[in-house]
Amino acid sequence: MAADRGTIAVIGAGSWGTALGIALGRADRQVTLWARRPELAEAIAREGRNPEYLPEFRLPESLQATADIGQAVAGAQLVVLAVPSQGVRTVCLQLAQSLERRQGLVSAAKGLERHTGQRLSEVVSECVGRTLGDRIAVLSGPNLAPEVAAGDATVSVAASRDAQFAAEVQAAMSTPLFRVYTNPDVLGVELGGVLKNIIAIGAGISDGLGFGDNTKAALVTRGLAEMTRLGVTLGARAATFGGLSGVGDLIVTCAGNKSRNYRVGYELAKGACLDDVLQSMAPQIVEGVETTGAALRLAAGHEVEMPIATAVHQVLFEDVQPAEAVASLMTRAWRDELDG
Repeated sequence: MAADRGTIAVIGAGSWGTALGIALGRADRQVTLWARRPELAEAIAREGRNPEYLPEFRLPESLQATADIGQAVAGAQLVVLAVPSQGVRTVCLQLAQSLERRQGLVSAAKGLERHTGQRLSEVVSECVGRTLGDRIAVLSGPNLAPEVAAGDATVSVAASRDAQFAAEVQAAMSTPLFRVYTNPDVLGVELGGVLKNIIAIGAGISDGLGFGDNTKAALVTRGLAEMTRLGVTLGARAATFGGLSGVGDLIVTCAGNKSRNYRVGYELAKGACLDDVLQSMAPQIVEGVETTGAALRLAAGHEVEMPIATAVHQVLFEDVQPAEAVASLMTRAWRDELDG
């Protein structure tokens, strides 16, 4: 299927939205990048770069910035939502006033809504589903924003209940350096992108405590097991967690300092205070911190055990020392690997 060269609106001028805008604009897509703050949109337009997020990368000439969400969406073939997870509902309610039925929306955010526990595609559907129907997709995969902006070869997955729309997203967003696959398992693709952030905090804790590759390999493997366990219980396909949005995203997010979630865990293991760590990363958002509690409430509601996520939550919010959390994991009751 040939790619449609229509305009793509990227809603959100943080690191991820900016990186997507760069990648798409570099491949001759016409991109409108929406920034919430007018002063940021003006600075982007004036400087030809985003001075607050990924300032080292020049923006392609085919990318235009605006703080007018209606202007950003007008005439766009696709609307790509790349805002922090806790802002998705607010932004979607704004979008609902401007979207047209012929358009489609791609949620590229990763997280769970804190106060409802809903997946972001559920939030999107509540806000704009009356207009768009099933023309809603999620985009997820091993996609570190700086590497996407730099033009490193990257792959991602577009999942939608509407297979034809997923194919449209694939055609519109695929470039020679950003390859998009499709997958009908919206639930699995979305949960992979959500839950890996929690495990990545654990990986940072492991490295911060000075443990080696054996420990991280065990953490990633057992983390994938609990991600899959929850996903399958909720109705996702196990195979999805063995793919790009599952183990692929998990590997890259647990690898090291390019991941903000990893960095939080690492700094906590070194004795830093969570508030100080988050403040040092501002204005960047660390999605795994907000996601941990919502994910555990979701798991508890379906009687799914998530020991690593539980340990991460204890370190983040319950004043449990990282070394104590590791000890609690290592001394759990013995069991068969395949039984959980």
